[in-house]
Amino acid sequence: MSVEITRLPSGLTVVTDEMPHLESASLGVWVGSGSRDERPDEHGVSHLLEHMAFKGTKRRTARQIAEEVEAVGGDLNAATSVETTSYYARVLRADVPLAVDVLADILSNPTFDPEELQREQNVIVQEIGAAEDAPDDLVFDKLQETAFPGQPVGRSILGTRESVRSFDRKRLAAYLTRNYRAPDMVVAAAGAVGHAALVEQVEKQFASFAGPAAPVPEPAHFVGGTYIEKRDLEQVHVALAMPGLPQRDPNLFNMQVFTSVLGGGMSSRLFQEVREIRGLCYSIYAFHAPYSDTGMFGLYAGTDATDLPELMRVVVAEIANAAETVTEVEVARAKAQMKAGLLMALESSGARAEQLARQMFAWGRPMPLAEVVAKIEAVTAESARAAGRALIARGRPAIAALGPGTGLESAASIVESLVPRAA
Repeated sequence: MSVEITRLPSGLTVVTDEMPHLESASLGVWVGSGSRDERPDEHGVSHLLEHMAFKGTKRRTARQIAEEVEAVGGDLNAATSVETTSYYARVLRADVPLAVDVLADILSNPTFDPEELQREQNVIVQEIGAAEDAPDDLVFDKLQETAFPGQPVGRSILGTRESVRSFDRKRLAAYLTRNYRAPDMVVAAAGAVGHAALVEQVEKQFASFAGPAAPVPEPAHFVGGTYIEKRDLEQVHVALAMPGLPQRDPNLFNMQVFTSVLGGGMSSRLFQEVREIRGLCYSIYAFHAPYSDTGMFGLYAGTDATDLPELMRVVVAEIANAAETVTEVEVARAKAQMKAGLLMALESSGARAEQLARQMFAWGRPMPLAEVVAKIEAVTAESARAAGRALIARGRPAIAALGPGTGLESAASIVESLVPRAA
């Protein structure tokens, strides 16, 4: 990897990975501010701000923003997460300066036109409605809320209909001014891009973001509990979570390997036992989401209401069993999957740019590929088992279930038994 990094006097970081064989470049601005940075009366403002950035500046209308990038064959997009918001583009080599100019413009000079704001608020209200009509998505919002109740990190990124409609241009501008600060911003690029030229452009066009770092969000505390919602659906959608690990925890890779062995693919224990052997569901998988100061191990399955109790008993048994019996063969397979996924992602300039930005926020530096691979290789069967035992002992789980039937409460009780059972 030909990674170069420059920290500007303002505190903004520029990091690039030139890929000379490409004719296109992926670049973006990652801001260390997301839904968990919102105050109680700002629920959903970070996501609305992301939408409104494309709705007109002092130099461009919303239509011009879209047309200028697409006129050169490029594309422009953005995303909001719990801890970051990103704005990114992919263009040909010669059009990198245009992409930088547009990205700087939408963040430096948004007008927040009242008519555009009203339209976009309605768009997001439609997005909220769509999410509520998709139980396999909604269950994760309810899981997050149950795991971290009463905390910004536990709230839906989209906000509510009422909160989204309550924002005006003044409140959007105030949030942007408070949280979009150079020390908390990373411009990352990969592909057909020159580092020195990009640094020169960024230093000039992002000068308005100078200032001290944004306020640190409140610490997150995993609480756990149960959320059950009876719905007239064909299936029960159930998700459970347990306290995970933060991004910089030394046991993070052990936890990720354990998660992969348990529910990371078709060869995982849960897929084989729950779907292939017992036929209790179509979809089941596990994941681990690390944040800056905490993390969340999670698991999802969709099943018939009559099969839910048996499915949850099997899930609880498999989690407890894996923490004691993960084998070297399973660990080797999980590590191979992780390394292959990492290397395959590096074939994409967009994935490279995103990874660079993510590493800057997590570790304050790009992590060389060899170092990441070494951390994966260092995982053993015993260290993966230890990660599983620590997961179970860490605290009360959270469970969210949406669907029909009378067995949702008993399924939740089965999950609650996981900690004492394993202890």
